[in-house]
Amino acid sequence: MSEPADARPLRIGIVCPYSFDVPGGVQFHVRDLAEALIARGHEVSVLAPADDETPIASYMTSAGRAVPVRYNGAVARLTFGPVTAARVRRWLAAGEFDVLHLHEPVTPSLSMLALWIADGPIVATFHTALLRSRTLQAAYPLVRQSLEKISARIAVSEDARRTLVEHLGGDAVVIPNGVYVDAFADATSDPRWVGTPQAPTVAFLGRLDESRKGLAVLLSAVPEILRHRPGTRFLVAGRGETGPDDVRALIGDNADAVEFLGGISDEEKARLLASVDVYCAPQTGGESFGIVLVEAMSAGTAVVASDLGAFRRVLDEGRAGALFRTGDSQDLARTLLAVLGDDERRRELVARGSEAVRRYDWSSVTHEVLTVYEMVVEDRESPVREDPSSRRGSRLLDRRRGRGEAR
Repeated sequence: MSEPADARPLRIGIVCPYSFDVPGGVQFHVRDLAEALIARGHEVSVLAPADDETPIASYMTSAGRAVPVRYNGAVARLTFGPVTAARVRRWLAAGEFDVLHLHEPVTPSLSMLALWIADGPIVATFHTALLRSRTLQAAYPLVRQSLEKISARIAVSEDARRTLVEHLGGDAVVIPNGVYVDAFADATSDPRWVGTPQAPTVAFLGRLDESRKGLAVLLSAVPEILRHRPGTRFLVAGRGETGPDDVRALIGDNADAVEFLGGISDEEKARLLASVDVYCAPQTGGESFGIVLVEAMSAGTAVVASDLGAFRRVLDEGRAGALFRTGDSQDLARTLLAVLGDDERRRELVARGSEAVRRYDWSSVTHEVLTVYEMVVEDRESPVREDPSSRRGSRLLDRRRGRGEAR
C-alpha cells in the first residue's frame, strides 16, 4: 500500500476537547496519534486543556484550566468561553497549519471553539456512541452551520458513525482507535500479578466511580466465581472513590479476593495485562470502541467482555474474546468460569486476539488518517486560517450562555 500523505511533511494542528489533568481514552488517542505523526516526519501541535502544574509534552499547548462537567455518563474536564477562544485564535495564527484535526467538535470545549474560529482543511473525529444523546441534540443548533466547514469526518467505530449519522446527519469514514501493539506484546509479566492454576488472576481497568464501566457488575459476580474457584484474585486498577470498604459492604468477606491497585502508568498497565489470565470488561454502555480490549489482546491475554455492539465488533462477534450478557453478573460469572476452566479455549482466544489486533496497530491507523489529511489538503487551495465570521458567532454563543441555553 502506498503512503501518499508521507510524500511531504505536513503542519498538523490537533485539538483535544478534554483535559490532560485526568487523561482518558480520547486524550490517549490524541497523544498517540500526534507521536505517530511526528515519528513519520510531520510537524504536529496539540491544543488541549491542562492546569499549569500538569506536565504535558513539548508538542502540546495548554488552553488553560478546565472544569469538571457531566458528559456522556462520565465527568469530563472541559474549557470554554472568550478567554479560551482568544487562546485558540493565537494558536491557530501561530501554527499556520496545512490541516486542522478536531476531536469531538460538538463537545462544548476547545474543538467546538476551534471549529467556529477556523476555516480551511478541517478533519473531525467523532468518538461518542450513544443510542440517545441529549448533549448532541442540544449542541446541534450551535454548530449546525459550522459543521459544513468540516472537510472530512472520521468515526472511531461503526457505533460512533451511527451516532453521528442519526444525531448530526452526514457520514464518516470509520478509522479505529490505534494501539502500539508491540509495546503490549513485548511487555514483561509481573510476579505480583501472575496467576496460577489454583489462584488465577482477573484484571479490571477503568474509572471506579463511573457506573457505566461496570465494576459493580464484576464485583457482584465475585461470590459465585469464588464458590467454584476459591483462589481467584481480582485486580482492580483505576482512579475513583470506590475502595475496599465499599466492596466489603457489597460482597462481605469475599472482598478479600479483590485487590485495588489505584492509578497505574502505561508501562504498569502493559505489565498487568501481560500477567493476568483474563481481562474482564463489564461495561454497561456508552462505549464506542473498546481500546483496552485491544490492549489486552495485544498483551496475549484472554478477554471476557459484555456484549455491547462496540465490544462485539472488536472481539469479532466472540471469536477473539468471550462475551456475556451486558449487566448480567450471573452470566459474567458463568462465562469467566468457563474461560478460566478451559486452557485450550483460552489459548484459542489469545491466538485469535493476537491476530485481530494488527488491524488496530498505529502503523495501519496512522496511514489511514494521513490518507484523509492528504485528500482534504489537495481539495483546498489555502491552509487553515481564521474564519472572518467567527467573532460574530462567538458573541452569539456568549449571549446564549448568559441565558443558560448552551449548557
